[in-house]
Amino acid sequence: MKVAPVLNALQARENVVQTLIHTGQHYDVNMSDVFFQQLGIPAPDVNLAVGSGSHAKQTAEIMVRLEPVVLDRQPDTVLVYGDVNSTVATVLVCVKLGVRVGHVEAGLRSFDRTMPEEINRLVTDQLADMLFTPSEDGDENLLREGISAEKIFRVGNVMIDSLVRLLPTAQKTKIDGLPERYALVTLHRPANVDDSVRLKGILESLLEVNRDLAVVFPTHPRTRKRIADFGLNAGQLRLLDPCPYVDFLGLQSRATVVITDSGGIQEETTYLGVPCLTVRENTERPITVSMGTNVLVGRDREKLRTELSRVLGGKAKKGTVPPLWDGRAGDRIADILVRQPSAVRTAI
Repeated sequence: MKVAPVLNALQARENVVQTLIHTGQHYDVNMSDVFFQQLGIPAPDVNLAVGSGSHAKQTAEIMVRLEPVVLDRQPDTVLVYGDVNSTVATVLVCVKLGVRVGHVEAGLRSFDRTMPEEINRLVTDQLADMLFTPSEDGDENLLREGISAEKIFRVGNVMIDSLVRLLPTAQKTKIDGLPERYALVTLHRPANVDDSVRLKGILESLLEVNRDLAVVFPTHPRTRKRIADFGLNAGQLRLLDPCPYVDFLGLQSRATVVITDSGGIQEETTYLGVPCLTVRENTERPITVSMGTNVLVGRDREKLRTELSRVLGGKAKKGTVPPLWDGRAGDRIADILVRQPSAVRTAI
């Protein structure tokens, strides 16, 4: 969802040659291949096929497999996205080879270093040469950390670019057997699903929600495995296989409320105007709380009940769409890149 808008925007510029590298960090068909198809992204030029593993093993394997590709392709600029292990692994390889790096979705901070993603964000932003931020708080975080203002470019949110383009199609999709009103749930963060006590408590809360509002739960492979491993009861929750992007966007757009621990979904619900209850104590996307429809409920089951009651009672939090979340972030990034001297003869 983040790559597609920039890839398409650069394709429309002259004298830009792109190489698309898929690290294979996400390798489930519904979590990867179908996304490429629905987003109109061509097959990757290179697939590193890294697969799963510990943070150290996955990061190291990406670095080992990526380095010869960068040496062979000799890019002027490498673009990295988000905050996953692929992001930090790539920037470490490139900075040591003297290759310019642009970070798309820079400057986001949860201020919680127990989150692996936070470490990835901090390291990537210190090493990258161009920092493309989605909102004002991203700029402020980078400046506070000593990043030169000349490296910072506020461009808006590339996730919203994909949403704007595909929302009309998504609103036509239907999944058979779903009720008219439902709570849409996603859970995948290790802090929530790898701890049996924590996951049990969340499932119990969702079963309570299900008494008043049907719970539809596209279940991440990691989460489904943990539920089985821990022998937990999902009761009458409607557990679905992971959904392709367009299908899931359709589910979001029609949901009465979304309950999640995903950062991207906090952004998408804010744009869609759908109430979002985030099962985390913090967020790297605070603008979705200050301006959008997002409410942090953390581990507080009573707060979850209260906020759900507000939604069902027609008193859900109202939000506004942040500036520059207008579907044109990819074009802004492309414009900046082509202005850089020798910046995008090859972009990855």
